[in-house]
Amino acid sequence: MSSETMDTRRWDTIETDIDGHVGRITLSRPESLNTFSTALATELDEALRGLDEMATVRAVVVDGAGRAFSAGIDLSEHADFETKDEYEAWVAVMEEPFRTLTKMRTPVIAAVHGHAAANGIGLVAACDLAVAAEGTRFGATAPKVGLFCMGPAVPLLSSLTRKRCLELLLTGELIDEETALEWGLVNRVVPSGEHTAAALELAETIASKSPVAVQMGKAAFYEMAALDYDDALDYSNEQFGELCTTADAHEGIAAFLDGEPLSADEWPEA
Repeated sequence: MSSETMDTRRWDTIETDIDGHVGRITLSRPESLNTFSTALATELDEALRGLDEMATVRAVVVDGAGRAFSAGIDLSEHADFETKDEYEAWVAVMEEPFRTLTKMRTPVIAAVHGHAAANGIGLVAACDLAVAAEGTRFGATAPKVGLFCMGPAVPLLSSLTRKRCLELLLTGELIDEETALEWGLVNRVVPSGEHTAAALELAETIASKSPVAVQMGKAAFYEMAALDYDDALDYSNEQFGELCTTADAHEGIAAFLDGEPLSADEWPEA
């Protein structure tokens, strides 16, 4: 997806924006609390991939319009299907953004308010970082309607301890923002209404650093997380060696040693 397409496309269920080196995706079904319809899941995935392909974008913020970040999957679509295969294909579309987020080079920050439930909490967990507004509630609420948050459980397993993950999944109850912070689901809690600004500020901080180092580092992190300890160290050494050969490393180190570290717009072009 080209930058021109990203800049001019009219989405139906999301909104996108690019300001300098930071992209922004806003879930925009406020009348439905930004629940994941097939359309929203598809457009979110397309937007994430599109922003990741843009060399100028170094960080992305995902937030929600209206009263909530996202209240989960749009259950009104459940009646559209009958067979196991149909439901499996349906939910695969819903969870594809979780897969994309860990494969992206670009760091993604969730800016959360109101409620993040079911697929909403899964999206928070799948993002690399998360900022929550005071008053936000989080939950894997699917057991309340005869379902289970199996897809969201996958990123939650990487964010929480097993016991805390299972408490959310089995009870279906909500936790508050301070509990989410204590458990490691979010990085920061900020005053109500300031979550998006705080996430954008965090994104700008990331975007000011070496884009090559950040992108290679994020990819290495997710690869190492799936490896045994010794294999992870071997892989880290290999990746660090490669990073040392890049123009970002050569110019960044030289500037640092000269006492004038590079600013966001001074890094070598990719």
